[in-house]
Amino acid sequence: MSSLLEKRRNIGISAHIDSGKTTLTERILFYCEKIHAVHEVRGKDGVGATMDSMELERERGITIASAATNVAWKEHPINIIDTPGHVDFTIEVERALRVLDGAILVLDSVGGVQSQTLTVDRQLGRYSVPFIAFVNKCDRTGASPRRVAEQLKEKLGHNAVMVQIPIGLEDKFQGIVDLISMKAVYFDGAAGEMVREEEIPEELKAEAEKRHEELLDAASMFSDELAEAYLEGEHTVDQVLSAVRAGVLKRELLPVFIGSAYKNRGVQPLLDGVVNFLPNPTQVANIALDLDKGEERVTLVSDESKPTVALAFKLEDTQYGQLTYIRIYQGSIKKGDELFNTRSQKKFKVGRLIRMHANKMDDITEAPVGDIVALFGIDCASGDTFCDPSFNYSMTSMYVPNPVISLAISPKDKKSEGNMGKALNRFAKEDPTFRTFVDPESNETIIQGMGELHLDVYIERMRREYKADVETGAPQVAYREAISQMAEFDYTHKKQTGGSGQFARVAGFMEPLNEEGKDYEFVDAIKGGVIPNEYIPSCDKGFKATMQKGSLIGFPIVGVKVTINDGSTHPVDSSDMAFQQAAIGCFKQAYAKAKPIILEPIMKVVVEGPTEYQGNIFASINQRRGIILTSSDEGVFSVVEAEVPLSEMFGYSTVLRSLTQGKAEYSMEFLKYGKVPQSVSEELKKEYEAKRKAEQK
Repeated sequence: MSSLLEKRRNIGISAHIDSGKTTLTERILFYCEKIHAVHEVRGKDGVGATMDSMELERERGITIASAATNVAWKEHPINIIDTPGHVDFTIEVERALRVLDGAILVLDSVGGVQSQTLTVDRQLGRYSVPFIAFVNKCDRTGASPRRVAEQLKEKLGHNAVMVQIPIGLEDKFQGIVDLISMKAVYFDGAAGEMVREEEIPEELKAEAEKRHEELLDAASMFSDELAEAYLEGEHTVDQVLSAVRAGVLKRELLPVFIGSAYKNRGVQPLLDGVVNFLPNPTQVANIALDLDKGEERVTLVSDESKPTVALAFKLEDTQYGQLTYIRIYQGSIKKGDELFNTRSQKKFKVGRLIRMHANKMDDITEAPVGDIVALFGIDCASGDTFCDPSFNYSMTSMYVPNPVISLAISPKDKKSEGNMGKALNRFAKEDPTFRTFVDPESNETIIQGMGELHLDVYIERMRREYKADVETGAPQVAYREAISQMAEFDYTHKKQTGGSGQFARVAGFMEPLNEEGKDYEFVDAIKGGVIPNEYIPSCDKGFKATMQKGSLIGFPIVGVKVTINDGSTHPVDSSDMAFQQAAIGCFKQAYAKAKPIILEPIMKVVVEGPTEYQGNIFASINQRRGIILTSSDEGVFSVVEAEVPLSEMFGYSTVLRSLTQGKAEYSMEFLKYGKVPQSVSEELKKEYEAKRKAEQK
């Protein structure tokens, strides 16, 4: 294993909005000599922050265009990725998070653990990402990093331990005391680039000693060597560092760093923390699925001599073509290499290989294992796995949930029409859960996705990135129709008006199909050849055609098993078309007798919020025809799981925010189709009837 691989770090910076994430990234770039002047996020120099492409993130709390960059700190190459803000947004988030090995959680020294810090923390926990904490903005009035460290314990349940204490606070914030080396650290120069170590000021010695003891107590749980040395009073800095690192990698210890990125204090020790405590690519288990062996799990090895496996986790449309960000999990990639895309089953040659810095690019000839780089001009989708042609591995199972909500959109003018088409093609490629098609009846463009927020964001992106002004209709739930009992049919299709006519008779029965994952089944039980074999597929085709649109509310029919067992033909007038028409007649005849019902998408909803608001959360779910499945308390937090119809969930985020003072959040995913209650069913039928009459006029 190369020593460079052990030195590499792939990290994300996560935070509540306005905790100083972009400012911190800017300082990291400056101290690692990636940029030569510091720009402010709301700078007067008109330049703006290097990594700042997040106007929409600040508005909605979700990263849309994530930026990636790479720096080097003390000969350790570090890839920094902007982590997406909303973990339930799409499967895209999962892929972006899985390319991180570690993270920095940024907190505001005044705000402390805020509502979105809770979201970010759960996000990191869901993907088992080891992280360290940085309490930023210690120069603000009311700053209290000690209180924030306590909140990390109380509100988030972490074993948080301060590895630094401040020298002064608010406008008197001068530097920090490093509790591992037991030295005072000051930051001199115009931009804090000169780090100076001194003895700890007399007035802070007592607190430093006390905190140092707490740190050693916590760290010695992860190292027998340190525990022994600590008892003998002869521990070294290296022993403490390796013990803290062991605790961080297990996610059982959270070192808390402090500083003020804006005032250029505390960033260099934080970078030391990234190098000292966060994992390198070899310390994170990465699993691929072998598609040739029924998706058998394979553990990848961070070894350059092994065949290549890489994941495309982000696509970007540039003026020069598609840019594909990839993380290399095994092997290496050189310019001119041949790779295999396991989704499209196509081989391609690596043309341009690029190292990204925000929106600037450097061409490189080779990228080693564990690295994050970009490829130019590769035709692929987000989430594709690129392998050595001898492999057929996938980094993610190819299951993509079906969209449950749709929206009609139309361009406001001719220019928007062309741009809208470009945007829709792009988004469908980036995100497999986003789909688009033109409704053959209304001729409207329909977009489909996983929820209200999902579609909202794409419409906003169309306006901002593609200058496509669009108008939207009301959101439409993807209802289904089904039958609830068996019904027989016997239908004769006859058309004889001189010359060759049409004749076909089909008989049999249809019944509900209760087989998971199957919407339709056709059974041929014809005996004695009363319907010739060549017309059997015609019957199947006719039944399938009728299932596209039910007669109750015009949605597709699902869960039907059709059996044909009798029929008759005419020597001249029977044909493929005649039997298709007879099957359509049979279906319509039996459908009314089979007591059709309407099904609606039922969502699994998980609401997480402070326990004090649990009653409000219960009431809000009950009002929405929801069924509460479980409720559990995790410390001061309450997690409520429920099944709620999608049609009742529109606008829920606003309601939940007002009920819980913005402290609760919810996630929602499709669970199953369930029967619509009688009252709702009647309402839907009336709406459909009114719509049909309006269309006929």
